[in-house]
Amino acid sequence: MYRFENTVFLKMLILVPVLLLFVQWSFRSGKKKIEKVFGQKLTPFLTSSVSDKKRRWKSILQVTTIGLMLVAMARPQSGQSSQAIRSEGVELMILADVSSSMMADDLRPSRLELAKVDMAKLVASLSGSKIGLVAFAGASALLSPLTTDPGSLKLFIDSLSTSSVSTQGTNFQLALQEAKAGFERAGVDKNSGARVTRAIIIMSDGEDQEVGALEYAKKLADEGIRIFSIAYGTEKGAPIAERDSLGYLKGYKKDQKGNTILTTVNGKELEALAQAGSGSFFFASPGGSYLQNLAEDINKLEKTQFESQMMVQYDENFQWVLGLVFVFGLTELFLGERRNRFRLWRGRFEVPPA
Repeated sequence: MYRFENTVFLKMLILVPVLLLFVQWSFRSGKKKIEKVFGQKLTPFLTSSVSDKKRRWKSILQVTTIGLMLVAMARPQSGQSSQAIRSEGVELMILADVSSSMMADDLRPSRLELAKVDMAKLVASLSGSKIGLVAFAGASALLSPLTTDPGSLKLFIDSLSTSSVSTQGTNFQLALQEAKAGFERAGVDKNSGARVTRAIIIMSDGEDQEVGALEYAKKLADEGIRIFSIAYGTEKGAPIAERDSLGYLKGYKKDQKGNTILTTVNGKELEALAQAGSGSFFFASPGGSYLQNLAEDINKLEKTQFESQMMVQYDENFQWVLGLVFVFGLTELFLGERRNRFRLWRGRFEVPPA
Protein backbone atom coordinates (compact mmCIF):
# COMPACT_ATOMS: atom_id res chain seq x y z
CA MET A 1 0.00 0.00 0.00
CA TYR A 2 1.30 3.43 -0.93
CA ARG A 3 -0.14 6.68 0.38
CA PHE A 4 0.61 10.32 1.22
CA GLU A 5 0.05 11.71 4.71
CA ASN A 6 -0.34 15.41 3.74
CA THR A 7 -2.26 15.40 0.46
CA VAL A 8 -2.64 19.19 0.50
CA PHE A 9 0.95 19.49 -0.77
CA LEU A 10 0.13 17.16 -3.68
CA LYS A 11 -2.62 19.54 -4.73
CA MET A 12 -0.04 22.30 -4.85
CA LEU A 13 1.85 20.38 -7.58
CA ILE A 14 -0.56 21.91 -10.09
CA LEU A 15 1.45 25.10 -9.66
CA VAL A 16 4.63 23.45 -11.00
CA PRO A 17 3.74 23.49 -14.74
CA VAL A 18 2.26 26.97 -14.27
CA LEU A 19 5.59 28.11 -12.80
CA LEU A 20 7.51 26.51 -15.68
CA LEU A 21 5.35 28.28 -18.25
CA PHE A 22 5.85 31.55 -16.41
CA VAL A 23 9.65 31.15 -16.49
CA GLN A 24 9.62 30.45 -20.23
CA TRP A 25 7.39 33.44 -20.82
CA SER A 26 9.71 35.67 -18.78
CA PHE A 27 12.69 34.60 -20.95
CA ARG A 28 10.91 35.43 -24.19
CA SER A 29 9.54 38.66 -22.77
CA GLY A 30 13.06 39.64 -21.69
CA LYS A 31 14.46 39.04 -25.19
CA LYS A 32 11.71 41.11 -26.78
CA LYS A 33 12.40 43.99 -24.43
CA ILE A 34 16.13 43.91 -25.29
CA GLU A 35 15.31 43.85 -29.04
CA LYS A 36 12.94 46.73 -28.56
CA VAL A 37 15.60 48.85 -26.85
CA PHE A 38 18.76 47.88 -28.82
CA GLY A 39 17.33 46.56 -32.08
CA GLN A 40 17.53 43.17 -33.76
CA LYS A 41 21.08 43.65 -35.08
CA LEU A 42 22.70 44.53 -31.74
CA THR A 43 20.77 42.08 -29.57
CA PRO A 44 22.60 38.90 -30.75
CA PHE A 45 25.94 40.58 -29.97
CA LEU A 46 24.81 41.58 -26.46
CA THR A 47 23.41 38.13 -25.67
CA SER A 48 26.03 36.03 -27.43
CA SER A 49 27.62 34.93 -24.13
CA VAL A 50 24.34 33.58 -22.73
CA SER A 51 23.34 30.01 -23.52
CA ASP A 52 19.59 29.67 -24.03
CA LYS A 53 19.92 25.92 -23.66
CA LYS A 54 21.55 26.20 -20.23
CA ARG A 55 18.98 28.73 -19.09
CA ARG A 56 16.19 26.34 -20.03
CA TRP A 57 17.87 23.50 -18.17
CA LYS A 58 18.36 25.66 -15.08
CA SER A 59 14.69 26.56 -15.15
CA ILE A 60 13.70 22.92 -15.50
CA LEU A 61 15.97 21.95 -12.60
CA GLN A 62 14.61 24.75 -10.40
CA VAL A 63 10.98 23.86 -11.02
CA THR A 64 11.70 20.13 -10.61
CA THR A 65 13.38 20.81 -7.27
CA ILE A 66 10.34 22.74 -6.07
CA GLY A 67 8.05 19.92 -7.20
CA LEU A 68 10.13 17.29 -5.39
CA MET A 69 10.09 19.40 -2.23
CA LEU A 70 6.28 19.44 -2.36
CA VAL A 71 6.26 15.65 -2.79
CA ALA A 72 8.58 15.27 0.21
CA MET A 73 6.35 17.50 2.36
CA ALA A 74 3.39 15.34 1.35
CA ARG A 75 5.20 12.52 3.21
CA PRO A 76 5.00 9.48 0.91
CA GLN A 77 4.47 6.31 2.93
CA SER A 78 4.47 2.63 2.09
CA GLY A 79 3.56 -0.56 3.86
CA GLN A 80 1.09 -0.85 6.67
CA SER A 81 1.20 -2.38 10.12
CA SER A 82 -1.53 -2.41 12.75
CA GLN A 83 -0.98 -2.43 16.47
CA ALA A 84 -3.62 -2.91 19.14
CA ILE A 85 -3.48 -0.37 21.95
CA ARG A 86 -5.12 -1.14 25.25
CA SER A 87 -5.71 1.54 27.86
CA GLU A 88 -6.15 0.87 31.55
CA GLY A 89 -7.47 3.30 34.11
CA VAL A 90 -10.66 4.69 35.60
CA GLU A 91 -13.56 6.76 34.34
CA LEU A 92 -13.07 10.25 35.71
CA MET A 93 -15.13 13.43 35.53
CA ILE A 94 -13.53 16.78 36.34
CA LEU A 95 -16.01 19.38 37.62
CA ALA A 96 -14.61 22.86 37.03
CA ASP A 97 -16.15 25.76 38.93
CA VAL A 98 -16.44 28.73 36.54
CA SER A 99 -18.44 31.04 38.82
CA SER A 100 -17.35 34.66 39.03
CA SER A 101 -15.76 34.11 42.47
CA MET A 102 -13.13 31.94 40.76
CA MET A 103 -11.75 35.12 39.18
CA ALA A 104 -10.38 36.26 42.55
CA ASP A 105 -6.61 36.62 42.46
CA ASP A 106 -5.68 35.49 45.96
CA LEU A 107 -4.11 32.60 44.01
CA ARG A 108 -2.12 33.91 41.07
CA PRO A 109 -2.96 34.58 38.32
CA SER A 110 -6.48 33.69 39.54
CA ARG A 111 -8.25 30.76 41.14
CA LEU A 112 -9.66 29.64 37.80
CA GLU A 113 -6.39 29.95 35.90
CA LEU A 114 -4.54 27.94 38.54
CA ALA A 115 -7.27 25.31 38.40
CA LYS A 116 -6.89 25.09 34.61
CA VAL A 117 -3.15 24.51 34.98
CA ASP A 118 -3.84 21.79 37.54
CA MET A 119 -6.39 20.12 35.25
CA ALA A 120 -3.86 19.90 32.44
CA LYS A 121 -1.29 18.37 34.81
CA LEU A 122 -3.80 15.84 36.09
CA VAL A 123 -4.77 14.77 32.59
CA ALA A 124 -1.09 14.21 31.77
CA SER A 125 -0.47 12.20 34.95
CA LEU A 126 -3.56 9.99 34.57
CA SER A 127 -2.83 8.64 31.11
CA GLY A 128 -4.94 5.64 30.21
CA SER A 129 -7.99 6.83 32.09
CA LYS A 130 -11.14 8.08 30.41
CA ILE A 131 -11.61 11.68 31.46
CA GLY A 132 -14.50 14.09 30.88
CA LEU A 133 -14.98 17.76 31.74
CA VAL A 134 -18.01 19.53 33.24
CA ALA A 135 -18.15 23.30 33.71
CA PHE A 136 -20.52 24.50 36.39
CA ALA A 137 -21.70 27.57 38.24
CA GLY A 138 -25.42 28.14 38.78
CA ALA A 139 -25.94 25.71 35.87
CA SER A 140 -23.83 22.87 34.48
CA ALA A 141 -22.63 21.85 31.03
CA LEU A 142 -20.73 18.81 29.80
CA LEU A 143 -17.92 20.29 27.71
CA SER A 144 -16.08 17.06 26.93
CA PRO A 145 -17.44 13.51 27.17
CA LEU A 146 -15.22 10.74 28.49
CA THR A 147 -12.15 10.42 26.30
CA THR A 148 -8.64 8.99 26.35
CA ASP A 149 -7.36 11.74 24.06
CA PRO A 150 -5.49 14.28 26.24
CA GLY A 151 -5.00 16.68 23.31
CA SER A 152 -8.70 17.26 22.68
CA LEU A 153 -9.43 17.46 26.40
CA LYS A 154 -6.78 20.16 26.85
CA LEU A 155 -8.52 22.29 24.23
CA PHE A 156 -11.69 22.27 26.35
CA ILE A 157 -9.71 23.04 29.49
CA ASP A 158 -8.06 26.04 27.83
CA SER A 159 -11.48 27.37 26.79
CA LEU A 160 -12.85 27.46 30.36
CA SER A 161 -14.09 30.88 31.46
CA THR A 162 -16.90 32.41 33.47
CA SER A 163 -18.94 32.47 30.24
CA SER A 164 -18.75 28.68 29.81
CA VAL A 165 -22.17 28.41 31.45
CA SER A 166 -25.04 30.85 31.20
CA THR A 167 -26.09 31.06 34.86
CA GLN A 168 -23.87 32.39 37.63
CA GLY A 169 -23.87 31.17 41.23
CA THR A 170 -22.67 27.76 42.44
CA ASN A 171 -24.67 24.55 42.49
CA PHE A 172 -22.73 21.38 43.29
CA GLN A 173 -25.75 19.10 43.01
CA LEU A 174 -26.41 20.05 39.39
CA ALA A 175 -22.71 19.50 38.60
CA LEU A 176 -22.76 16.04 40.21
CA GLN A 177 -25.91 15.14 38.29
CA GLU A 178 -24.29 16.25 35.03
CA ALA A 179 -21.23 14.11 35.83
CA LYS A 180 -23.39 11.04 36.45
CA ALA A 181 -25.26 11.61 33.20
CA GLY A 182 -21.90 11.86 31.42
CA PHE A 183 -20.85 8.50 32.85
CA GLU A 184 -24.08 6.88 31.66
CA ARG A 185 -23.85 8.36 28.15
CA ALA A 186 -20.24 7.60 27.27
CA GLY A 187 -18.92 5.27 29.95
CA VAL A 188 -18.63 1.50 30.07
CA ASP A 189 -22.03 -0.12 30.47
CA LYS A 190 -21.95 -1.83 33.87
CA ASN A 191 -24.74 -4.13 32.72
CA SER A 192 -22.22 -5.72 30.35
CA GLY A 193 -20.47 -7.31 33.33
CA ALA A 194 -17.31 -5.21 33.10
CA ARG A 195 -16.04 -3.82 36.39
CA VAL A 196 -15.40 -0.11 36.10
CA THR A 197 -14.24 2.38 38.70
CA ARG A 198 -15.67 5.89 38.48
CA ALA A 199 -14.52 9.03 40.24
CA ILE A 200 -15.31 12.74 40.29
CA ILE A 201 -12.91 15.59 41.01
CA ILE A 202 -14.47 18.90 42.12
CA MET A 203 -12.24 21.95 41.62
CA SER A 204 -13.87 24.95 43.27
CA ASP A 205 -13.63 27.63 45.95
CA GLY A 206 -16.51 25.94 47.76
CA GLU A 207 -19.07 28.76 47.75
CA ASP A 208 -22.17 26.60 47.23
CA GLN A 209 -25.37 28.61 47.27
CA GLU A 210 -27.75 25.64 47.04
CA VAL A 211 -28.61 22.69 49.30
CA GLY A 212 -28.85 18.97 48.54
CA ALA A 213 -25.30 18.33 47.32
CA LEU A 214 -24.21 16.26 50.36
CA GLU A 215 -27.18 13.90 50.08
CA TYR A 216 -26.54 13.43 46.38
CA ALA A 217 -22.83 12.82 46.99
CA LYS A 218 -23.72 10.02 49.44
CA LYS A 219 -26.03 8.53 46.82
CA LEU A 220 -23.21 8.51 44.25
CA ALA A 221 -20.88 6.89 46.79
CA ASP A 222 -23.43 4.13 47.33
CA GLU A 223 -23.32 3.54 43.57
CA GLY A 224 -19.53 3.23 43.68
CA ILE A 225 -18.64 6.71 42.40
CA ARG A 226 -15.86 8.26 44.49
CA ILE A 227 -15.68 12.03 44.96
CA PHE A 228 -12.47 14.02 45.42
CA SER A 229 -12.23 17.77 45.86
CA ILE A 230 -9.68 20.59 45.68
CA ALA A 231 -10.30 23.98 47.28
CA TYR A 232 -8.99 27.10 45.54
CA GLY A 233 -8.60 30.33 47.44
CA THR A 234 -7.44 31.63 50.81
CA GLU A 235 -9.23 32.24 54.08
CA LYS A 236 -8.21 35.89 53.86
CA GLY A 237 -10.03 36.12 50.55
CA ALA A 238 -9.78 38.61 47.71
CA PRO A 239 -12.01 40.85 45.58
CA ILE A 240 -13.45 39.44 42.36
CA ALA A 241 -11.58 40.88 39.40
CA GLU A 242 -13.51 42.06 36.33
CA ARG A 243 -11.58 42.08 33.07
CA ASP A 244 -12.27 43.15 29.51
CA SER A 245 -12.11 40.93 26.42
CA LEU A 246 -8.34 41.44 26.21
CA GLY A 247 -7.77 40.40 29.81
CA TYR A 248 -7.06 43.86 31.19
CA LEU A 249 -8.35 44.64 34.68
CA LYS A 250 -11.39 46.94 34.62
CA GLY A 251 -12.07 46.91 38.34
CA TYR A 252 -13.58 44.72 41.03
CA LYS A 253 -17.09 43.39 41.43
CA LYS A 254 -19.32 45.42 43.73
CA ASP A 255 -22.62 44.76 45.46
CA GLN A 256 -25.79 46.83 45.05
CA LYS A 257 -24.54 49.32 47.65
CA GLY A 258 -21.31 49.89 45.75
CA ASN A 259 -19.10 47.97 48.19
CA THR A 260 -16.37 45.72 46.82
CA ILE A 261 -17.32 42.04 47.18
CA LEU A 262 -14.77 39.96 49.06
CA THR A 263 -14.80 36.23 48.38
CA THR A 264 -13.19 33.62 50.63
CA VAL A 265 -12.67 29.90 50.21
CA ASN A 266 -15.12 27.46 51.82
CA GLY A 267 -12.98 24.40 52.35
CA LYS A 268 -15.41 22.83 54.82
CA GLU A 269 -18.06 22.42 52.12
CA LEU A 270 -15.65 20.73 49.73
CA GLU A 271 -14.22 18.55 52.50
CA ALA A 272 -17.72 17.43 53.45
CA LEU A 273 -18.44 16.49 49.81
CA ALA A 274 -15.25 14.44 49.65
CA GLN A 275 -16.08 12.66 52.90
CA ALA A 276 -19.62 11.92 51.71
CA GLY A 277 -18.20 10.60 48.46
CA SER A 278 -15.58 8.36 50.17
CA GLY A 279 -12.78 10.40 48.62
CA SER A 280 -10.04 12.82 49.61
CA PHE A 281 -9.94 16.59 50.08
CA PHE A 282 -7.02 18.87 49.22
CA PHE A 283 -6.19 22.56 49.54
CA ALA A 284 -4.55 24.13 46.48
CA SER A 285 -1.30 25.87 47.33
CA PRO A 286 1.37 27.03 44.87
CA GLY A 287 4.32 24.65 45.01
CA GLY A 288 2.39 22.14 47.10
CA SER A 289 2.15 18.39 46.51
CA TYR A 290 -1.65 18.23 46.49
CA LEU A 291 -1.85 17.25 42.80
CA GLN A 292 0.67 14.46 43.25
CA ASN A 293 -1.20 13.16 46.28
CA LEU A 294 -4.51 13.30 44.41
CA ALA A 295 -3.06 11.41 41.44
CA GLU A 296 -1.68 8.76 43.79
CA ASP A 297 -5.08 8.31 45.44
CA ILE A 298 -6.77 7.89 42.05
CA ASN A 299 -4.10 5.49 40.82
CA LYS A 300 -4.78 3.30 43.86
CA LEU A 301 -8.33 2.74 42.65
CA GLU A 302 -9.12 -0.48 40.82
CA LYS A 303 -8.45 0.02 37.12
CA THR A 304 -10.50 -1.09 34.16
CA GLN A 305 -9.09 -2.27 30.84
CA PHE A 306 -10.88 -0.31 28.17
CA GLU A 307 -11.59 -1.57 24.66
CA SER A 308 -8.62 -1.83 22.32
CA GLN A 309 -7.88 0.79 19.72
CA MET A 310 -6.04 -0.04 16.49
CA MET A 311 -3.11 2.18 15.57
CA VAL A 312 -1.94 1.98 11.97
CA GLN A 313 1.73 2.64 11.22
CA TYR A 314 3.41 3.29 7.86
CA ASP A 315 7.01 3.42 6.66
CA GLU A 316 8.16 6.94 5.77
CA ASN A 317 9.69 7.31 2.27
CA PHE A 318 10.28 11.06 2.08
CA GLN A 319 14.04 10.60 2.61
CA TRP A 320 14.79 9.45 -0.93
CA VAL A 321 12.74 12.34 -2.32
CA LEU A 322 14.83 14.76 -0.25
CA GLY A 323 17.92 13.07 -1.71
CA LEU A 324 16.72 13.92 -5.20
CA VAL A 325 16.01 17.49 -4.08
CA PHE A 326 19.63 17.74 -2.92
CA VAL A 327 21.00 16.35 -6.21
CA PHE A 328 18.85 18.51 -8.49
CA GLY A 329 19.43 21.58 -6.35
CA LEU A 330 23.22 21.22 -6.46
CA THR A 331 23.17 20.56 -10.19
CA GLU A 332 21.18 23.75 -10.80
CA LEU A 333 23.47 25.69 -8.48
CA PHE A 334 26.66 24.77 -10.35
CA LEU A 335 25.17 24.97 -13.83
CA GLY A 336 26.03 28.35 -15.30
CA GLU A 337 24.23 30.34 -17.98
CA ARG A 338 27.28 31.28 -20.07
CA ARG A 339 28.40 29.60 -23.28
CA ASN A 340 31.59 27.53 -23.24
CA ARG A 341 33.46 29.47 -25.96
CA PHE A 342 37.23 29.20 -26.34
CA ARG A 343 39.04 31.46 -28.80
CA LEU A 344 42.63 31.41 -30.00
CA TRP A 345 44.52 34.67 -30.27
CA ARG A 346 45.99 35.31 -33.73
CA GLY A 347 47.47 38.75 -33.72
CA ARG A 348 44.63 41.23 -33.91
CA PHE A 349 42.01 38.57 -34.59
CA GLU A 350 40.29 36.02 -32.44
CA VAL A 351 39.96 32.82 -34.37
CA PRO A 352 37.45 30.29 -33.10
CA PRO A 353 38.69 26.72 -32.82
CA ALA A 354 38.10 24.50 -35.78
